[in-house]
Amino acid sequence: MRPTSEAELSAVISDATGPLNLRGGGTRLMGPFAGNVLETSGLAGISLYEPGALTMVAYAGTPLAQIEAALKSENQRLAFEPPDLRDVLGTSGVSTIGGVAASNASGPRRISVGACRDFMLGVRFVDGAGAVVKNGGRVMKNVTGYDLVKLMSGAHGTLGVLSEVSLKVLPDVEMQLCLRIEGLDATQSVEAMSAALGSPFEVTGAARGVDGSVVLRIEGFEVSVRYRATQLQSVLARFGAIDLIDDQERCANIWRDIRDARAFASGDGDLWRISVKPSDAPHVLETIGRNKATLDWGGGLIWCEVAKGLDIRAKMRVAGHATLMRASNETFAKLGRFHPEAAPLAKISANLRARFDPRGLLNPGLMGAAI
Repeated sequence: MRPTSEAELSAVISDATGPLNLRGGGTRLMGPFAGNVLETSGLAGISLYEPGALTMVAYAGTPLAQIEAALKSENQRLAFEPPDLRDVLGTSGVSTIGGVAASNASGPRRISVGACRDFMLGVRFVDGAGAVVKNGGRVMKNVTGYDLVKLMSGAHGTLGVLSEVSLKVLPDVEMQLCLRIEGLDATQSVEAMSAALGSPFEVTGAARGVDGSVVLRIEGFEVSVRYRATQLQSVLARFGAIDLIDDQERCANIWRDIRDARAFASGDGDLWRISVKPSDAPHVLETIGRNKATLDWGGGLIWCEVAKGLDIRAKMRVAGHATLMRASNETFAKLGRFHPEAAPLAKISANLRARFDPRGLLNPGLMGAAI
């Protein structure tokens, strides 16, 4: 099923007699689901773009590439740099803005500017009863009633099917510089990244690659970027030699690879995405052993590839969330995609799903027990 209007989408959900497997552009692995496939790619197009107001409104099925092309023509961007995970997940299709919003897809710049949900101004969606719901608006000050905008971002379609999103966009930058430090262990890497992020020099990316090298990013106007890079080198001098990379294409490729977790594109093991306190990252890396792993968000985000069927959650022993990103259908069914919620939070989540999807139609079982 591929509705081409919000009215058609509402009718499809209203008339549904069984589970619906929601799909945007088909770029993400969501695990095995029963039910009819409902695609939102038919709801496409930019309905409003006001560069002077830094605002864009688009239908949920609009390809992300179309959004980015329109922004680039006005020297603007989606600052939260949504990742493209098709290579690492082995999927095809076209990433859509609705899929980005529904998954709260956010890249390395999240540590400095915020996540996708922080740039969402408003949403329109159809709930599990077929009702059309609107929340938010086209400016940041328009916040009244329940903040369904934040609630829908990251709900993966379990509370409603997005039909339109309103976004705040930002101007693009003049240049970027990368600083690389090699030869640090995990603890030293987190210390270096924390020192950089805690400095006043506006670091917009802090990651550690599979080779153990730490990479930092500074962006903005050239004069400011070069000054901040020089000052940051002084701050980090105690961690060893620092390589300054000012080739723009090379820097862009480095951060694209980090954003898209491309270090894991050729692997065949299970892929996990783990969110923890940065200070806990070295412990997690030690726990998972010699498995391939990277750090992003200053150590707060861990990507790791492990043997098939291995339950990383049982090994973590620290507070955090481990999301299974790539695995067999059997492993998805056994371990679940998302980290189990604590009992109080699970109760709140179940009540929300019962409120917005009383018939249990929308991706049942993806986040918590099916209704």
